[in-house]
Amino acid sequence: MRLPYLRKAAPDVLATARAQRWDPAEVLRVLLGEEVTGRDSATRRTRRKTANFPTGKTFSSWRAEDSSIPEATQNALSTLEWIGRAENLAVAGPSGTGKSHFVEALAHAAIEADLRVAWFTLESLTATIGKAKVDASIARTITKICRCELIVVDDIGMLPAGQDAAEAFYRVVDAAYERRSIAVTSNIHPSGFDTIMPKTLATATVDRLLHHAHLVLTKGDSHRLAEALAGKGVMPLS
Repeated sequence: MRLPYLRKAAPDVLATARAQRWDPAEVLRVLLGEEVTGRDSATRRTRRKTANFPTGKTFSSWRAEDSSIPEATQNALSTLEWIGRAENLAVAGPSGTGKSHFVEALAHAAIEADLRVAWFTLESLTATIGKAKVDASIARTITKICRCELIVVDDIGMLPAGQDAAEAFYRVVDAAYERRSIAVTSNIHPSGFDTIMPKTLATATVDRLLHHAHLVLTKGDSHRLAEALAGKGVMPLS
């Protein structure tokens, strides 16, 4: 046992223990606590890196009062209890209304709660499954994705999705069905997915996706556009 975090903390802990005359059991308890805390932090850092989040947006930068998502809904989803129940989340609405930010903040919170997260766009998911097709490792790849308690597919509907994208999306939704939580963001309602991907696959996918799902609809003007028009999009040149 290397115990790197215990060893790092030991000089300060031992100095405090001598000054305050701790008993040996207390010294051991504090040192082991430092090791556990350090390992947990390292695990969360690794999971954040593995999840491949797009921007690093968390609830620290989320303006709940500016969102069109009802406050009660925000609070309920932030408990992450729905992930424990293997329920899904679909957030749909116009571009720039905070869909991806909210879902990424939930995903970061999930990692802080010691859950595993996988983050994809529909394009990156298609590439991942396509690569697995080439080396005949689709089952293994899907199994690896479904080890995560939360699987996110972001920005569905920004571009038309062909057969390969629809198939990749279906495979993951089907494998995760009633076992893992999937969160999707889209600028179109899930009922309209058949307008951007083959109808048969879209119907089967949405049927599974929405069976145990929280459907959240956002509305309003783009926050990004509003900030740009207000001069907050870039720093002025000196």
